[in-house]
Amino acid sequence: MVNGLKLPGEFRERIAELADGRAQPAVPRNAATVVLLRDHPDAGLQVFLLRRVASMAFAPGAYVFPGGSVDRRDGDTAIAWAGPSPAWWGEAFSADETLARELVCAAVRETFEESLVLLAGPTGESVVGDTRGDDWETGRQALLDRSLSFAEFLDRRGLVLRSDLLRPWSHWITPLVEPKRYDTRFFVAAMPESQRARDVSTEADQVAWLRPRDAVEAARRGEMFMLPPTLATLTDLTAYEDVASVLAAEREIKPWLPEVRIIDDEPYLLYPEGTV
Repeated sequence: MVNGLKLPGEFRERIAELADGRAQPAVPRNAATVVLLRDHPDAGLQVFLLRRVASMAFAPGAYVFPGGSVDRRDGDTAIAWAGPSPAWWGEAFSADETLARELVCAAVRETFEESLVLLAGPTGESVVGDTRGDDWETGRQALLDRSLSFAEFLDRRGLVLRSDLLRPWSHWITPLVEPKRYDTRFFVAAMPESQRARDVSTEADQVAWLRPRDAVEAARRGEMFMLPPTLATLTDLTAYEDVASVLAAEREIKPWLPEVRIIDDEPYLLYPEGTV
């Protein structure tokens, strides 16, 4: 049995083109993803997942965590910052300080854009409350259409980015065969108690809070479509009982690049050994 994901038949030609030099792999864009966690009184540890709308160019219909590409303005050094420094994050993710700053800012910004969860506060020891009001939505829309940078968004509200609410988790690179590729660092974070995650976004048509084990089993049954990084992350999280133990975990972070191979004349995306 192949430990991987069967791909559509058109990937055969793409694999052949890359193999004989007729095509070159796309350059991956830097991106950040945040795994939001909460402790449910009955279910225990749960993870927030969004289902991407069918019209998305990348991974339509897939269940994912909030996240997205780095914006060129995410590296703005004027962003008020509390918690581990960009240098610390660079060491954690094997990135230079500039990229590390961009990744952390992208992680916080994209999480707010896609879920309304904002890992920031009036001070370095506080976090904002409910973000579901009209004024917050106006700010979210301005971030989405890029008429407002994240630094400007925080500054107008007198907020400080809380990098201490995040932890580094993993690093995944989209396979060479994909026309759109991302070099993505994964973070984990606890859901702020005073906030509520948005039901849907412009990129998602369903959301769910699920136990990691339930999500993995649903994916194995074919009820939820997930790409390897999502499934591997959820599989990792089945080993933890609560949010505190996840945040306390010490992780050795190395880049994973799933391989695509023709097996029995069918294209497969293989899960890296030991990840799923």
